Amino acid sequence: MTDTDDVVLYLSGRQVRQLLSIDAAIASQCVAFTALGDGTADVPGKIMEPSGFDDSVVLAYVARLSADTGAVAKFGSVNPGNAAAGLPTVHAVINALDPVTGRLAAVMDGTAVTTLRTAAASAVAFDALATADSAELGLIGSGTQALAHARAVARVRDLRAVRVWSPTPARRERAAELLAAEFCVAAKAVVSAEEAVTGLPMVAACTLSSTPVVRGEWLAPGCTVVSVGSFERTRSEVDAEVVRRAAAVVVDDPDTAAGHAGPVVDALRSGLLAAEDLIPLGGVLTGRREGRTSPDDIVYYNSVGLGIQDAAAAWAVIDAAREAGLG
Repeated sequence: MTDTDDVVLYLSGRQVRQLLSIDAAIASQCVAFTALGDGTADVPGKIMEPSGFDDSVVLAYVARLSADTGAVAKFGSVNPGNAAAGLPTVHAVINALDPVTGRLAAVMDGTAVTTLRTAAASAVAFDALATADSAELGLIGSGTQALAHARAVARVRDLRAVRVWSPTPARRERAAELLAAEFCVAAKAVVSAEEAVTGLPMVAACTLSSTPVVRGEWLAPGCTVVSVGSFERTRSEVDAEVVRRAAAVVVDDPDTAAGHAGPVVDALRSGLLAAEDLIPLGGVLTGRREGRTSPDDIVYYNSVGLGIQDAAAAWAVIDAAREAGLG
């Protein structure tokens, strides 16, 4: 886009999902975390504040991936009550600016981008941290993000079985039915979080729980646990025993995790972890840090979400839209 262009892309959630495949989303997140690991990304601090009126959380992220891609800003909210109505709990809008002129280049549905990039980043983490033969997934949650995680993990590991647990029997049964039909795998709804986790090599926690839904005593040797719901101080999807048993605690960004991730904040405060124990995922991808060092290691990855993830995904969408002749 030149400074004489005034075409702005306006992309709905449906268009975002059409333009950004799971594989493209995963590739975008590899780019994002590699840039973090190399120290080449521009990632200002995030804003995430609980509302004083209800249980919602307002969020605002700004980031720039590279000189070739302009700044991206996401504004939105997390509304936990939406889950009961079958609605996504995250709603957002994303604005992207031209890298040269700073003019508005695109406005897109941030809910679709957030769902895709969050699950894709978890797939990147599983691919980097889980054992190569991991083929069974324990899924805590049965909503939009949980289903997106199963789909993303299936692109990096040959899934043979999925166990699904969430508090509402009908929702977990429906999620298992959808996954079984989509992947032709043994997808089963189970009656407890413990049953969903015990003995499995991969666990994805995709909830908004403020109390632990994954306990360290349940984890088998070699298990990789990914948590995406512990994105603020008051939310802890895993208990202290998960952190204690983990041979590696990997995070999307150490400074951000130390300020926002409930289990990490608690572990740092109690002395269970030191700041230098936090391993950035980008460091693992670039070879600067080690994640898993043994097949029997328990590895814990906590994601709070970063603006650089939105920036990478948004520009992947913009590039795909332009290739499709949309702008």
